[in-house]
Amino acid sequence: MRGSLTVPTYHCSSQVLAMNSPGERRQETTGPRGRRAHRPREQDRDVQLSKALSYALRHGALKLGLPLRADGFVPLGALLQLPQFRSFSAEDVQRVVDTNGKQRFALQPGDPGTGPLIRANQGHSLQVPELELMPLETPQALPLRLVHGTFWQHWPSILLKGLSSRGRTHIHLAPGLPGDPGVISGMRPNCEVAVFIDGPRALADGIPFFRSANGVILTPGNADGFLLPKYFKEALQLRPTRKALSLVGNEETECQSGPKHSSRGRRMIQQ
Repeated sequence: MRGSLTVPTYHCSSQVLAMNSPGERRQETTGPRGRRAHRPREQDRDVQLSKALSYALRHGALKLGLPLRADGFVPLGALLQLPQFRSFSAEDVQRVVDTNGKQRFALQPGDPGTGPLIRANQGHSLQVPELELMPLETPQALPLRLVHGTFWQHWPSILLKGLSSRGRTHIHLAPGLPGDPGVISGMRPNCEVAVFIDGPRALADGIPFFRSANGVILTPGNADGFLLPKYFKEALQLRPTRKALSLVGNEETECQSGPKHSSRGRRMIQQ
């Protein structure tokens, strides 16, 4: 949603005015010797807001007392009432939603009773039974590539046990590597290892796959929340250079490229 938002109720306007009054601003930005202190850049505030939104909408909504709908939306006005959001406005939220390269959030107008609504598109540890996920029920519906990005410290465990949802409702997969056309989310750009998944084989074994509103491919894995190593097609070291990795658990040499984790990786593989 790109239009301006009107939130019926949110943080106390007198508090915002007091924070933005000229005298208050001078006090906050002046150092002990009268010099002007560094003011955080707007993008730093946007990162702070994005992280706060991610926690509240993916994990903490019920604990924070937010009225979470079955489709994952919460009233923006109720969100902005929370202490951690009182320094932000509806316009700040709109900007973060519009400029987030991974399209993590969605806004919609709502009705006059609730005002605008906001949700996270995926990544929940909360149960969101009516999150708008498109089932991918045939091999033809799956992307040609299904890739999970991870880091060296997790690779030995993944090689032995498989990918885990790690407390979330889904394992996240991308339809390609960082930088590939159409890959906007599903994998962190600084990932060190990419694991390619045999989607049709997993699908044939009854493991479901879904596509989220921002193009991330999601799967709950098996009954224990794992996507087992038998569904791994290949693995690729991404940093510092790209090269193929062995999927054989007792071949230690392929795990040595991450120098900070090499000895730990060796021990874990031998267990």
